[in-house]
Amino acid sequence: MKSLDVGIVGGGTAGTAAGLLLARTGHRVTLYERIPDPGPVGAGIVLQPTGQTVLQRLGLLSEILERGARIDELRVVHGDGRGIFSLDYSPLGPGHFGLGLHRGVLFQTLLEAAREQEGLEVRCGVDIVDLHDDADDVSLETAEGERLGPHDMVVIADGARSVLRQASGLPFEEHPYEWGALWFIAEDPEQVYSGELLQILRGTRRMLGLLPTGRGPEPDSPHQVSLFWSLPASTLRAFREGDLDAWKRMVLADEPRAGLVLDQLHDVQQLVFAQYRRVSMPRWHGQRAVFLGDAAHAMSPQLGQGCNLALVDAAVLADVVSTASSPRVAVHEYTRERKAHLRYYQLATWGLTPLFQSDHDWLGWFRDRLMPLATKIPWMRQQMCSSMSGHMQGVFRAPMPLSRLAGEAEAAALPEGGAEPSPRQ
Repeated sequence: MKSLDVGIVGGGTAGTAAGLLLARTGHRVTLYERIPDPGPVGAGIVLQPTGQTVLQRLGLLSEILERGARIDELRVVHGDGRGIFSLDYSPLGPGHFGLGLHRGVLFQTLLEAAREQEGLEVRCGVDIVDLHDDADDVSLETAEGERLGPHDMVVIADGARSVLRQASGLPFEEHPYEWGALWFIAEDPEQVYSGELLQILRGTRRMLGLLPTGRGPEPDSPHQVSLFWSLPASTLRAFREGDLDAWKRMVLADEPRAGLVLDQLHDVQQLVFAQYRRVSMPRWHGQRAVFLGDAAHAMSPQLGQGCNLALVDAAVLADVVSTASSPRVAVHEYTRERKAHLRYYQLATWGLTPLFQSDHDWLGWFRDRLMPLATKIPWMRQQMCSSMSGHMQGVFRAPMPLSRLAGEAEAAALPEGGAEPSPRQ
């Protein structure tokens, strides 16, 4: 395809990664970001082998690895210390691991690369509220009524609360989950938490998570750990008006080591609440516009795939644009290419979330008996590990090979298991 003029709405993971990949293959890209001066924010995330492979393709993985914390295991236990189940990456072969990371590190790394990329213009403080997606071109409209473009193609990656889904005219469903999570990032210079994502459960109404996230975005940042506490959105006000010390005692009863985190928490407002949303679209493209990331498929973070799916979206879009005969063919092909992978994770997170966050106590009883058995069956354990690592495209479909995401030059150098392992930090 000839060089395209591409507009991208949203400077998050999906938008910046797509902009970088498209600009590097010769397209002219303008990235529009609503926030005038975007900065690194957010809690911890886990970069899985799929996301790591896309970052390796972008040439950014080594600096991400330096800031992150290697995760070899997901360990889930009862509040009384009894194990429920654990999953590691060994069934997937050598070279697979997760990477705990401050979300701001990924954001900052991608945005700085975008600002330095030839052929990619980053325009901040531009609030896009409408689009005009026609057969011949697609243009954008700001809140002030300014018309931007026209572009040959537009990538919409403006997040879970996308204002352009409705404007696109495409069918979609959007539902907020009743549950969310409070999160807090604490310093952990001694790396008390390392090597694992720990989840501590009491039924389905109480979940504590602790994720080592390496070093934060600041150059002199010490090692950190992210704390997550499950909470129904309807009880948030009561929690904020409640007894913080009593809640701390509850956390310590389940995880005594969490004292190092709680000692840094002095005000309930330090706990930031994130409510989840579920977004589904029968297709992710219009005539020349295409939706990526949470704007297309926001979901509960129960499988921790949000940033990874966004990075895969960007890689697949770049690949289909490079081989399609026109932008209209490319966006149609994108939906076809992404359907199996995204539908699997949308269904899996929708089904798993009530087992971990709901008012249904019987589901916790069921989970605590079913999952330990499932992890002892080799085929089931393989499926669960592949789901955790971001590879699955369906229960009876072959997992997504990392070479599919790596690009031709990078695939040739890709080790058997995926991204090159780093020493535990």
